[in-house]
Amino acid sequence: MTNFEEDVQLKHMSHTIKLKKGFDIHLAGKAEKKVVEIQQPETFALKPTDFKALSRPRVLVKEGDKVKAGTPLMLDKLMEEVLYTSPVSGEVAEIKRGEKRKLLEIKIHADTSTDYVAFQKYSISDIANLSREAAQKQMTESGVWPMIIQRPFGIVANPADSPRAIFISAFDSHPLAPDVALLLEGQEAAFQAGLNILKKFTSGHIYLSLDGRSEVPQVFAHAQGVQINTFNGPHPAGNVGTQIHHISPINKGEIVWTVDAVGVAQIGKLFLEGKYDASRVVAITGSEVKQPHYVKTIAGAMVNKMLEGQLTEKANVRVISGNVLTGEKIGGEGFLGFYHHQVTVIPEGDKEEFMGWILPSTKKLSFHKAFGLLSFLSPTRERVLDTNTHGEERGFVVTGSFEKVVPMDILPTYLFKSIIANDFDSMENLGIYELIEEDVALCEFIDVSKNHLQELLREGIDLIRHS
Repeated sequence: MTNFEEDVQLKHMSHTIKLKKGFDIHLAGKAEKKVVEIQQPETFALKPTDFKALSRPRVLVKEGDKVKAGTPLMLDKLMEEVLYTSPVSGEVAEIKRGEKRKLLEIKIHADTSTDYVAFQKYSISDIANLSREAAQKQMTESGVWPMIIQRPFGIVANPADSPRAIFISAFDSHPLAPDVALLLEGQEAAFQAGLNILKKFTSGHIYLSLDGRSEVPQVFAHAQGVQINTFNGPHPAGNVGTQIHHISPINKGEIVWTVDAVGVAQIGKLFLEGKYDASRVVAITGSEVKQPHYVKTIAGAMVNKMLEGQLTEKANVRVISGNVLTGEKIGGEGFLGFYHHQVTVIPEGDKEEFMGWILPSTKKLSFHKAFGLLSFLSPTRERVLDTNTHGEERGFVVTGSFEKVVPMDILPTYLFKSIIANDFDSMENLGIYELIEEDVALCEFIDVSKNHLQELLREGIDLIRHS
């Protein structure tokens, strides 16, 4: 069989997977599908905290150094071949540290125009003949390698590994999630080049998962060398962990890689254009944005210019890099996360509400009918929600609800209990290898006990990874 015949066969080996479990959170503030020009911020930052398990970063620059886009800023002492590079050209303005000298941010004061480190350019035919070793070297030196995430554990992939398969989610089902097709508009060639590069790292399949509830975007319609699957159902249908579970689950001892669709195109541009292009389209969303829209900016951008003149007059709001379930609270002077394509602004929930958790209301949203009965009268209504948890953390209450929002054959309640008990065997048997934080974010949202379940899962993952 020729490579072309194999590509065509893989493309048409598609499956449709219907999910019943999950929960869609309909919030006010969906971005209109238009990209608004903005003045780019003066300051950008690379944040080690964006990368799970990056515990021993070593800074490669000092304050005052001149850098280009693609200049190495730091590395992980435990995986030194993978470099974390500057998204822009300019001057290193600050190396910010926290308690015990923990590295928090490397800030860059950007030039008015971007100067790039030059990497080797390749044509489509050149890429076909490129060796894995050459591809790996360019990816690890340029800054695109951290786009590749290993499962289990949700950490930056080790270049020495050969994954069983690579999974790409081509849609996002989180609240107010950006339209991935718009994020990749006009990047069909770069996306395909990225797929061709990734294929060099696995003897298995590359799985591309599409949203079964919408039309196939042009950028994915002609993708070659992939097995396409469509998912129908509520959130977390767009989570790559959900997709892996239903396509080809991870067993103990196996490794798979995941890359988001924008990351695939970024890898492709590195080889087609010979530069680390960290530019991206970002959705500005949330009820406190006057006219939610998209902007074009660069990874690590300070969000102040994105939000300038865009917010309502409410004084107390929360600015989140990412979505409301898994994003990071950053404030109006914070920086866009490495993996984020969305900024969300919602009201801060710091006001006490007398009997707020029990008073019937159509404005509130609850998965539990006992607490939010009236919300079920209009399940698709867009709501303005704040950050109030409507209760304090309390003893772990077993309700059986977690299993209704996790569309996997696992038992989240018992997994959480096994993590609390440091029961390694039970953690493994109950599916911890299949999960990262985003896969249990809905559990945290509906938890009547108000536990920090995403943090708890990460504790369990770290225990297993270091055991």
